[in-house]
Amino acid sequence: MDTKKIASYTVLFERATEGGYIASVPLLPGCMTQGETFEEAKEKIKDAISGYLSVLQEDGDEIPVEQEEHIAATVTVPMPLHA
Repeated sequence: MDTKKIASYTVLFERATEGGYIASVPLLPGCMTQGETFEEAKEKIKDAISGYLSVLQEDGDEIPVEQEEHIAATVTVPMPLHA
C-alpha cells in the first residue's frame, strides 16, 4: 500500500494591484504564484508547493516542515491624525 505524508505550510495571499491574488510560502523561498481569484491562487499554490518539494527531493535536499502552527489575523488600529 502506498501511503503519503501530509505537510501543511503557511501561505500568504495578497491582492495584486492589477487584480487577482499573489500567493507565497514564507518557509519555501521563491515559492509563489498568482491567480485571477482567491480560489485559483489557492489551487495554484498547492501545485507550486508540490513542484518545489519534488525538486528538493530530486536534488537530495531536506524538505522544510513547519515547526508549529501559525495563526494569522487582521487587526484594526486607529490611524494617527495629521495636524
